[in-house]
Amino acid sequence: MGFKLIYLLTICFLLICQTGMAQKISVISSSEDGERLWSKNDIFFSESSAPRRSMMLEPDTNEILIHPEWKFQRIEGFGASFLEAGMICANTLDQRAKDQLFTSLFDSVNGSGFSIMKTVIGGNDFMAASDWFTYDDIPLDKEMKHFSIERDLRPNGLIPYIREAKKHGRFLLQASMDYPPDWMLTDTVRSIQDVNPKYFPALAKYYLRYLEEYKKQSLTINYISLFNEPGIYTKIPYLKIADLIANHVGPLFLENKIDTKILMCESNTRINGWYFYPQVLQNPNAAKYIGGLAFHGYDYGRNFDKIAELHQNYPNLPILMTEVCHAYVCGTKRTFPLPNYGFSDGDFWGNQIISDLESGISSWIYWNMILDENGGPWLVSEVHGNPEANIQHPVVVVNRTHKKVHYTGLYYYLSHFSKYVRPGYIRIGIYEQIEGVRAVAFSGPDNNVVLQIVNSSNKRQEIKLREGDRHSKVWIASGSITTLLWK
Repeated sequence: MGFKLIYLLTICFLLICQTGMAQKISVISSSEDGERLWSKNDIFFSESSAPRRSMMLEPDTNEILIHPEWKFQRIEGFGASFLEAGMICANTLDQRAKDQLFTSLFDSVNGSGFSIMKTVIGGNDFMAASDWFTYDDIPLDKEMKHFSIERDLRPNGLIPYIREAKKHGRFLLQASMDYPPDWMLTDTVRSIQDVNPKYFPALAKYYLRYLEEYKKQSLTINYISLFNEPGIYTKIPYLKIADLIANHVGPLFLENKIDTKILMCESNTRINGWYFYPQVLQNPNAAKYIGGLAFHGYDYGRNFDKIAELHQNYPNLPILMTEVCHAYVCGTKRTFPLPNYGFSDGDFWGNQIISDLESGISSWIYWNMILDENGGPWLVSEVHGNPEANIQHPVVVVNRTHKKVHYTGLYYYLSHFSKYVRPGYIRIGIYEQIEGVRAVAFSGPDNNVVLQIVNSSNKRQEIKLREGDRHSKVWIASGSITTLLWK
């Protein structure tokens, strides 16, 4: 009898789990109250005895309705950028503290699990270990005989930085270039810095050599952006970018069996990408080589509808948000201290991430991952658009004087996405109209569901959840981000 009873109880338990009754929902929260990726008490789904609800909700129900059957874009990841400034800061720490820092950023169990990262091709404003440079500054070296990534191999260089991160996690790499070597430009005067078309073959070889040299270091570049913010840095028109891809870079990569996906460039704002990218994509000889579309978020809270339109018009091309930050040179108010040590800064970024995800992006990458207590160090090269006093806000602040590490509000909000919404997850449908609250949901390859809830209001709220006939409730703190996980 004892054996039969155990057997029957087991069957009952399995049936309960199968129907979803009393199914566990894990709750993880970060909030202004001091919670930092804290695991809280589980909540549970229960079956509704009432008839199935309508697909639509009344605006005042405080309910989030989850629709796993509505499937949208595939997620490639979340992360930030490798720049010399970050490695300079990290190298001021002892090895134990350095390991803790990289674990917190790249370990998917004990840290954020950053899964897509940006790196750079040559100089920019935070390649701060020395002066401005490219990989071939020898004039008229069209065959790239003097091409060298030697600077990237130095202790504060990109390659030791990337390798340190790879000890702690796995991620894709996306690379972009502010400028080609100056000798390829029509002039170094700031307003005239276009690429001379006679150097297009040399520039294509420059990109190829970069990918080949990194491959020799056992580093694969998954995406390459030919120009970072064209018009702000290199002043090349989009129709010339189409020519460069169609007749030089694309054929050369194909000939050399390069798997790296080509991003034509990275516009500085959503609206510029929406306006200019079709000029390149309407050229079929260029479009056939393009493996994705990338943009920067420096129009901040505007023009998400433009990216949604791009996604609708080019559904087969993943869209990557590859750079954004708080910086005085980008319009951040001087009354807003940088770096920002407060937690509330994260709410702004949580809303930015959700808006970009709703518009159809597959990846979301912040700019500086690590900076010091002064929002630097930075490189100054006015002719290349890199000013003095370029104070910016990072994901993590390393105080180089006191050897202390501070994790910003941005770090925690970004971590909720990178840690729990893993590469390969699919955004799924939800419906909610709750004042001060936003949410976005995903399904994983093993039937996991992840729901991210950002509460921007100043009050604690009880949120109702409904998936089909199952329902639950969860309390979320004011000024918080909450992750809910279930099967």
